[in-house]
Amino acid sequence: MATVIEMPKLSDTMSVGTLINWLKKEGDPIESGDLIAEVETDKATMELEAFDEGILLKQIAVAGDQIPIGAAVAVIGEAGEPVDLD
Repeated sequence: MATVIEMPKLSDTMSVGTLINWLKKEGDPIESGDLIAEVETDKATMELEAFDEGILLKQIAVAGDQIPIGAAVAVIGEAGEPVDLD
């Protein structure tokens, strides 16, 4: 089953994060602990870490997007698995 990666709260005062750069691309294998993207918060640029493993099925956000805490950023799952965001 696919897992949605949501924007985490990376600082105490953060309400949104700006996706700066993807470190992994769609189709790349992901291990727990891999850094998958760079996110700018209200205080610093931080790296977004994956806590699940699988294949990066879909990058939902693009560089420059401002993403609220808890909103979907990407989807990880098994190769060929359909991505359903409903």
